[in-house]
Amino acid sequence: MSKHLYFLGIGGTLMGSLAQLAKQLGFEVSGSDGAIYPPMSDQLSQAGIHAFEGFDPAQLEPPPDQIIVGNAGLPRGHAAIEYILERNLSYTSGAEWLGTAVLRDRWVLAVAGTHGKTTTASMLAWILEQAGLNPGYLIGGAPNNFEQSARIGNGPFFVVEADEYDTSYFDRRSKFVHYRPRTLIVNNLEYDHADIFPDIAAIQAQFHLLLRTVPAGGLVLAPSDDEAFNEVLDQGCWTEIARIGYKAPRRPVATDTGDLWSSAQSMADPETFEVLLNGVRQGVINWTLKGEHNRSNAINAIAAARHAGVPIEVSIEALSHFSGVKRRMEIIFQDAGTVIYDDFAHHPTAIRATLQGLRDNASTDEIVAIIEPRTHTMSLGTLQNDLTTCCAAADRVIWFRGKNIRWDVHELAANCVIEAKVEDDTEQLIDHLLQLPQLESGRKRHLVIMSNGAFDGIYNKITAGFTALNNKTP
Repeated sequence: MSKHLYFLGIGGTLMGSLAQLAKQLGFEVSGSDGAIYPPMSDQLSQAGIHAFEGFDPAQLEPPPDQIIVGNAGLPRGHAAIEYILERNLSYTSGAEWLGTAVLRDRWVLAVAGTHGKTTTASMLAWILEQAGLNPGYLIGGAPNNFEQSARIGNGPFFVVEADEYDTSYFDRRSKFVHYRPRTLIVNNLEYDHADIFPDIAAIQAQFHLLLRTVPAGGLVLAPSDDEAFNEVLDQGCWTEIARIGYKAPRRPVATDTGDLWSSAQSMADPETFEVLLNGVRQGVINWTLKGEHNRSNAINAIAAARHAGVPIEVSIEALSHFSGVKRRMEIIFQDAGTVIYDDFAHHPTAIRATLQGLRDNASTDEIVAIIEPRTHTMSLGTLQNDLTTCCAAADRVIWFRGKNIRWDVHELAANCVIEAKVEDDTEQLIDHLLQLPQLESGRKRHLVIMSNGAFDGIYNKITAGFTALNNKTP
């Protein structure tokens, strides 16, 4: 009889993916969460995993062999946590279970950083897949090139999205310290997660713990011009470093003996760019993804795959067929004059990069950003000053004031560098968008919905509204 694992917090991107891995390993799997919504709810259902909405002690009868505890909304005092502790049931954190049960004997390729983890990890897993290596992977999203967000695989390689958020209520270290990578990508480093980190120095301390887990024979891929991460490297690095950027770091460290990777965008075709290694052209990628940030993600993935033995030309061919990740500028509606995107915006820098990437490809079109500042950092108002300027590439912005917002969004709108307004009702917001005046011939309107949550079901509502409007138009 297979062992029973119960995942507490199964609706989260990490925990839901871990549950799928456990199922693939042959465990009996169940779990619960406060609310479970797509795409994770769909993936769990397809995997045959019983996921309960809401905790009931009956779900732990008879007691499972082990309980895997997530970190989202599961503090001391939570009914499930108190039940587990009172009855001395066996439990561990999701990150520790992953490190022990899945990663310990694998070549781990970890993707860390404030932004771009999901997309870069998806690219890297796809490259290894196209190279015939059948990698395992765990991605904090839904990559379009795969049917699942997590897979055990049967080769030595495992790609993991390495999050700096804390592990659980009983382990305040970042989750990624449990993963022990041989190949480590650090995309960038900024202040985030204001609910658990008092300042960027606290985040840097966790990243240095991560560096301490990478063996000397491994590889760290680091941005050349990210001073916050360079300060981490200054604290000590025992692994060779290769750089991503257009020039060598201003302040190299002792192990900065690796390569310099970069890209060069075609001026004639914004969907084409060259891959450069130490200034030498390696090949050209042609794809539909937008923005400098995605080109940087691609270069990181190519460099990491090369460390695992994949020829650069194989990576370039694979990425020319990479189709992105759900909720990362995913087109959910399109007609002759309007394109609507769903984007998982979590930080002002990510908002800025995404909108600028769209502007670079739609220079004369109208861009409307619809943003729910829902993450812990943004909902606490920690980065208000950055929010006033992060939408500069758009023509106008609508800020949605959700119930968790604890600060004056109207003041933000008043200080924005572009035209801004505030809505707190999704029906009214959609009505406003439906009534926007028609643009002159030849121009399109791009509506970019940016949130890391369900946004009060706006996605289905807005597509239904614009479909109905089209049906009424003669």
